[in-house]
Amino acid sequence: MPKENRKRFDVLQPLERKDRGTYWMRVGTAFENRDGSLNLYLDALPLTGKLQVREARDEATEVENASAKEPA
Repeated sequence: MPKENRKRFDVLQPLERKDRGTYWMRVGTAFENRDGSLNLYLDALPLTGKLQVREARDEATEVENASAKEPA
């Protein structure tokens, strides 16, 4: 599979916040290999020892969704 077509994932660490729910801190990126396994590239080490890998979201979509929630 060419590198351009590899599926990209965000590596996240869930952090429980008092009275504010869960904050998801991005600590790295992962890429899918031909055999379905993942290569993880961490920018930070998790404080809690917990990591979650989720399909990467398009940053432009995130900005659109955030601006749609803001009052006019």
